[in-house]
Amino acid sequence: MHTTLLQYTENKLQPQNETSLANLAKSQLVLGFGGKDVICTQPVFEELKITFPNAHIVLCSTAGEIINNRVNDNSVSIAAIELEKTSIQPVMVNIRDFENSYEAGKALIRLINFTDLAYILVISDGSNVNGSELVRGINELVDDRVPVTGGLAGDGNNFKSTVVGLNKKPSCGNIVAIPFYGKHFIVSHASMGGWEIFGPERTVTKSVANQLFEIEGQKALDLYKTYLGPYAEELPGSALLFPLGVKVHEEDVPIVRTILSIDQETGSMVFAGDVPNGSKVRFMKANFDKLVDAATNAASKAFKKLPSAPQLALLISCVGRKIILGKRTEEEVEAVADTFGNQTLLTGFYSYGEISPFNDHAKCELHNQTMTITTFDEI
Repeated sequence: MHTTLLQYTENKLQPQNETSLANLAKSQLVLGFGGKDVICTQPVFEELKITFPNAHIVLCSTAGEIINNRVNDNSVSIAAIELEKTSIQPVMVNIRDFENSYEAGKALIRLINFTDLAYILVISDGSNVNGSELVRGINELVDDRVPVTGGLAGDGNNFKSTVVGLNKKPSCGNIVAIPFYGKHFIVSHASMGGWEIFGPERTVTKSVANQLFEIEGQKALDLYKTYLGPYAEELPGSALLFPLGVKVHEEDVPIVRTILSIDQETGSMVFAGDVPNGSKVRFMKANFDKLVDAATNAASKAFKKLPSAPQLALLISCVGRKIILGKRTEEEVEAVADTFGNQTLLTGFYSYGEISPFNDHAKCELHNQTMTITTFDEI
């Protein structure tokens, strides 16, 4: 396996690494993560198709682009991958063709051949797709047979519309799966949050999908405001500082859920992922140093599973982390780069949701506010 990292700026592709370069004509996969305006209005796809004539090209919009130890906005971070012993067969569906995201997830997996399958990367629309339902549909058919990781496309801080594309210009509603085949492909993964939990554990008593109405019989928004104190006046913007930890079963690791909006009239809150009725929840708060430490821990956990430094690491972090960290955002990417060392190339993006199992041989989950890392290599 060989990888070339490139950045698309000023209508040009500029290589970002000097070693282990992929053969451009032999590259089978090109991953491009970019600002929505750039990949929709500039000839990014056309340029990539000319440069990589034999590659499957996947493009998605972002809330920030990661390349090596840097974080950019309104650029395109590109990884061109030449696989020597591994094959891929990317597939795509559009949410408009299905009743819901659960059915779209199942349809996506039905397009995949499981013979010699090693891993599935999923890149999904982040505005029209319910990530929790998508993952539920994926899990029903994958059934823990192979790891599944990925993320939901972003739209900066706008939260309006996102785009994804496979072998064509990106557009709304698309969900792409990239299955990797063969025994020589090596993948590892890890996902960490770094949020501090506070307050007692409580039970959700009324919710519908990702809209939370009541916690232990009390309006969710009213209870939330009592914990936010002075930050309550700054809702919904301040909600990014106080996500919710959700456990469906007592033995589960809490899944972080970010608040997208609030409804003063009903006293409810809408989250970036489902908050099931009967689940246990606790409030969380941001700690800058712990967020960066979590990125380090995710990298260390992924690295420990490998015999040596991987060729490529895909980083998918949450737009909420980027907003909270602000000027310190690059610190979490630099922490990952320091952990892997200069033999590992980094690419990725800031997303509207991250897809990853908590542990090996576990089902994938939809996460918010995490740093999720997947490493790629061949032996």
